Amino acid sequence: MNKETQEHPWKLIYNQPAAIWEEALPLGNGHMGAMVFGGTAREQIQLNEDTLWSGFPRDTNNYEALRYLKRVRGLVTEGRYAEAEETINARMLGVNTQAYLPLGDLYLEHDGAENFSHYQRELDLDSGIAKVSYHTKTGEFTREAWISAPDGVCVIQAKSSVKGGLQLALSLDSLLKHSVELKGGNGLVLKGNCPTHIADNYHKDHPGAILYEDGLGLTFELHLQVILTGGSVEYTDGKLVISGADSAQLLLAAGTDYEELRSRASHLKKRSTAKNGNNLSLAESCEARLAAAAAKSYEELRDRHTEDHKRIFRRVDMDLGGRERDGLPTDERLMKYKAGQEDPALEALLFQYGRYLLMGSSRTGTQAANLQGIWNHHLTPPWNSNYTTNINTQMNYWLAEVGNLSELHEPLIDMIREVSETGARTAAVHYGARGWVAHHNVDLWRSSSPSGGDASWAFWPMGGVWLCRHLWEHYSFNPDAAYLAETAYPLMKGAALFCLDWLVEGPDGLLVTNPSTSPENRFMTKDGQPCSVSMGSAMDMSLIRELFEHCLHAVRILGVDSEFQQQLEEALSRLSPLKISNDGRLQEWNEDFAESEPGHRHVSHLYGLYPGEFINGRDTPELLEASRLSLQKRITSGGGHTGWSCAWLINLYARLKDGEAAYGFVRTLLSRSAYPNLFDAHPPFQIDGNFGAAAGIAEMLLQSHLGEISLLPALPDAWKNGSVKGLKARGGYELDIEWQNHKLVSAVIAASRDGICRLNYQQQELKVQRSDGTLLPAGNALEMKAGEVYLVTV
Repeated sequence: MNKETQEHPWKLIYNQPAAIWEEALPLGNGHMGAMVFGGTAREQIQLNEDTLWSGFPRDTNNYEALRYLKRVRGLVTEGRYAEAEETINARMLGVNTQAYLPLGDLYLEHDGAENFSHYQRELDLDSGIAKVSYHTKTGEFTREAWISAPDGVCVIQAKSSVKGGLQLALSLDSLLKHSVELKGGNGLVLKGNCPTHIADNYHKDHPGAILYEDGLGLTFELHLQVILTGGSVEYTDGKLVISGADSAQLLLAAGTDYEELRSRASHLKKRSTAKNGNNLSLAESCEARLAAAAAKSYEELRDRHTEDHKRIFRRVDMDLGGRERDGLPTDERLMKYKAGQEDPALEALLFQYGRYLLMGSSRTGTQAANLQGIWNHHLTPPWNSNYTTNINTQMNYWLAEVGNLSELHEPLIDMIREVSETGARTAAVHYGARGWVAHHNVDLWRSSSPSGGDASWAFWPMGGVWLCRHLWEHYSFNPDAAYLAETAYPLMKGAALFCLDWLVEGPDGLLVTNPSTSPENRFMTKDGQPCSVSMGSAMDMSLIRELFEHCLHAVRILGVDSEFQQQLEEALSRLSPLKISNDGRLQEWNEDFAESEPGHRHVSHLYGLYPGEFINGRDTPELLEASRLSLQKRITSGGGHTGWSCAWLINLYARLKDGEAAYGFVRTLLSRSAYPNLFDAHPPFQIDGNFGAAAGIAEMLLQSHLGEISLLPALPDAWKNGSVKGLKARGGYELDIEWQNHKLVSAVIAASRDGICRLNYQQQELKVQRSDGTLLPAGNALEMKAGEVYLVTV
């Protein structure tokens, strides 16, 4: 089911350069990111590197926290919630995580290009190449740029239509402490140091937010090499000045000494995949990549990049209709869309853009996609551009499996393994517990302790439990017993051991978490105080139930750990259940508290509906209806007002099989929370909304979470005719689906393994034919064979 051609021109198109960063166009290969502004007289290409963070390896655990745990549990049990919260804030929190930093900028100054015409810039999602073209009185000028995964470099070609017409001045700069020097007559090297601490300075109230200390932080390098066709290059006033060239090929490589610093830390094990490889120094690694790239022709570099990129991107195609608008500039389409015009092709573009962005910020051997993917231009970025693991990091990867990008999940799985190492110390130090724990923030150094601030967000030891869902999801979509035995199960078991020790008996004898919060939300105590700390929040109990069930599935598949299995089964039978409040809504806390903020952006208590599956119409219809009522109340009270929160609502309504409501929030997100370059606006920019929206669009067309494949479960009226090709389903299946007049025409299913595949389309009987023409027996539970392709019709 390889997609050899693309019917859609998957492009973002503009008729003017970017005026601000949120109009620039993103490139990435997981290791290196770039934002291309597309300027004429002065082009800016802002650069990032995935291991460029503030800080250094250190122990962030609070060794006094355990002293107060028993006291806090007693306060909670007595209903003295505000006192419990005060104690946690004063005694049991930690320090904030470090920040993801901008690498630097490449500037291209084009003499004589102040006046230009016939301007166009574009980002081709299919090839992963950004292009700029414009005319001056001298002639036409074009630039192409991409970041190559196979070659590990950024490539830029500037070209003149007139022989010898290219005049450029090139320079490198950075917001970090740095120096720039000439390299070999045709190159520049920027060398710099990172701060040892960046304070979360969102409110701009920290007088010393940036701290440098000699010899402690990361060092980094950015190398530029110029290859000319015609003309000459000279070094003048810190710039490479190109004169009389037909074209210029620029190669950039970057790196940090992260691996070296990490290897010195006793509490951090060396990563299994070192990006630099071969034990090369930082400079040697950059030089080696540049030398290898320079030995290849421009065409060879381009072909290697596009072949690799298309191999992944073209696995999925989508047609939601409305192709006639594809040629319009993207910012104009967005304005018309915000004014109420329909543009289903723009909605399909949003889906494919999500896939493109994950490809750019998460590749095998790189760091996982952070709060801004890999693209950040702030020295003190919002929320430190870290890994926020009470929703945002996980949302980044909701798309990975269904979007046929399974190998892009690997950096997150690597991060989970690394956090389990630091998290084992935190579990022991903070809580006297076995296994491992993570809270709501993680950084490059794999901080696993509570952050500073307030218990409502900082005290939430369920981050690792939620991350474990991704271990199981990767297995569910790609059944592989070796991966389950060697990677997923040991990590899941460690998180479950922590949960077994963290659970305590509540007043009714059932097991609950105590203390407990529902991420970032607050309730009202009986005396009218807003508070976040109680026991047994719906989010906590949903996550633990799910983890225990996944561990039990793994134990039975692998045939191991019978004693552990017994412990899980016993604890599972005693878990405090989800509750329904007096007004029929799903209860967010153990008690039916009044809400402090009825329109809160988080809907954590609905985890069991999505991304979980415990709440569903088949097994728990009463909880499903309570979830629906909860959503209605949250939304009518102003919920879903941030980009990522709106994206979560798309997925939740898709699970409720309410296509119109889900589609309404697709429109809301594009209309209210999209920058001109289609980056998601929290505001400010957070990439989770892009990934969450793309996952939601897929969830409207295909679901596979209840042991069956549900076709077009939440198809809205706006997508009357269409198709999607290459989505993945749990169990190891890949599907192409086509519909007309809101009705299924056909589905083509490719099986990667032998097994029983259960299908559902509006409870109708389906006809299934194997690729050799054999008709399968009637019924929706079909025995499929690995490597076979099946045609499904109504």
